[in-house]
Amino acid sequence: MKIAVIGASGKAGNAILLEALDRGHEGTAIVRNPFKITDKRAAVVQKDIFDLTAEDLKGHDVIVNAFSAPAGEEHLHVDAGNALIEALKDSAGTRLIVVGGAGSLFVDEEKTTRVMEAPGFPEEYFPTASNQGKNLDILKQTEGIQWTFVSPSAIFALGRRTGAYQSGKDNLLVNSAGESYVSYEDFAVAVVDEIENPQHKNERFTVVSESK
Repeated sequence: MKIAVIGASGKAGNAILLEALDRGHEGTAIVRNPFKITDKRAAVVQKDIFDLTAEDLKGHDVIVNAFSAPAGEEHLHVDAGNALIEALKDSAGTRLIVVGGAGSLFVDEEKTTRVMEAPGFPEEYFPTASNQGKNLDILKQTEGIQWTFVSPSAIFALGRRTGAYQSGKDNLLVNSAGESYVSYEDFAVAVVDEIENPQHKNERFTVVSESK
């Protein structure tokens, strides 16, 4: 499959790109700084997410949005999401996979409280969490594109690729040690699994993995 990863120089984007390449897919890194992509198997497109057009995305089976907004400009998660929705409206055969956050997941079965609304949630992370949540809400109200929003666990860290994970939908998950954790590597496994075998069309899912 032809998979393009926006933000492929970041931790999540790079892990997803490498996982896709390792499985034999055609991977394209869409980045502002092409020198950060060192894997020669990947094609590289130097372009800002806000400059992407329908023509740029044409011909890809999947577009992965792993864009990360800088501190103080967290609203760009919404703006970038809207830009991609607009660019993909005429690309019926292209799926959008969005790397989201854990903040919009629910902590209770009744779905009354989200992670970012729970006591003790770090204030400095709220702008990112809330804007990524807005991106998800907009996707849910959008027709004419195929999308999947993937939320990591609360702890999202570089670790190891076990190749194993558990998945859920809108509630925060914990592993056997009671930790809400997923490595970037196992998150990438889950994303590429979803690309190869779609299970969550036009909905969000989340994943958790073991840390030890």
